[in-house]
Amino acid sequence: MPFANLKVPAGTLTAEQKEDLIVKVTDLYCDTFGDAVRDNTMVLVDEVVDGGWGIRGEALTLAKIQQQHA
Repeated sequence: MPFANLKVPAGTLTAEQKEDLIVKVTDLYCDTFGDAVRDNTMVLVDEVVDGGWGIRGEALTLAKIQQQHA
């Protein structure tokens, strides 16, 4: 069973954006492994609490992410 676990900062995606990711990742798996895997492909979108993850030794917050894109 193909399985994708996407980690995203809490509050950054709308329900529609999450659904779009799920559709696109499922389609990507099907493009790779064949359409027979569609019924068994699981995509999990995990929202990580603000400050609950980091990169390069620095905790990431929604404010920092938004500041980087400003």
